[in-house]
Amino acid sequence: MLLLSFLILSACTSKEDTQEHTEKVPEQTDDKPETIVEEETEPEEDENDHDESEEDTETEIVEEDEEIAREYYIDHETYRVLPIEEGTNTQVALLTFDDAPADYALDIAYILKEYDAPAIFFVNGMFLNSERGKNVLKEIYNLGFEIGNHTQNHPDLSKLSYEAVNEEIISTNNLIEEITGEKPRFFRAPFGINTEASEQIIKNEGMQSMNWTYGYDATPGYLDKDILEYKMVHSEYLDHGANLLMHDRQWTRDALPKILEGLRYKGYEFVNPKKLEVRP
Repeated sequence: MLLLSFLILSACTSKEDTQEHTEKVPEQTDDKPETIVEEETEPEEDENDHDESEEDTETEIVEEDEEIAREYYIDHETYRVLPIEEGTNTQVALLTFDDAPADYALDIAYILKEYDAPAIFFVNGMFLNSERGKNVLKEIYNLGFEIGNHTQNHPDLSKLSYEAVNEEIISTNNLIEEITGEKPRFFRAPFGINTEASEQIIKNEGMQSMNWTYGYDATPGYLDKDILEYKMVHSEYLDHGANLLMHDRQWTRDALPKILEGLRYKGYEFVNPKKLEVRP
């Protein structure tokens, strides 16, 4: 009898131990999902940190552009680039490209960008009436290049009335500002023919007119890559403060790398147009 009671008591105790062990297993399983959930929340914090970093970078770029100081100006008589203060480098050249954006302006812009060579693109409003023209100008501007006014239709201004000259200049100003968000600071008259009317209008607009010291790519006999490469670098008119005229042309695009390399080899620095002070 005592033996039977002992066996029954042992069986009950074994059953309770088994139940306690079985109940503890789910508790261990429940702990694991909690750990996984906490790990999944960490990437959200990383993404926020990345966004703040990008915003800081964009702000720094804007501030850098705003800090560019005016160091040079264009002489009204000679159109040379002159330093505002003594001690500023005088062995400089200004690169300018007219008749943009017709066919090769964007190619030219990317070559300039590759060589870290700033420039002014003087544009005609007639090329900005199409979506392609607008997009090309916007891309050139976004690459960091200065945009100048070269009239709407490239006429000889001396043959136009005051009203017509005004329309040629103001309409192009408006188009450029509409596309880039920035009003042009410089004006170049077609064929270099400035008039009393054009000078008065650009003065009223707070702009400055600018011709050039030399250029060859629109002159018969120089419409060739190899000839142009040599002449632009070895011209008798190349001097400190040179204001170089070039155009939206295929041979100019093809000659440009050697022109840039040749001028730099001679010790010339290319002026950033954003460093030019406007003197109406």
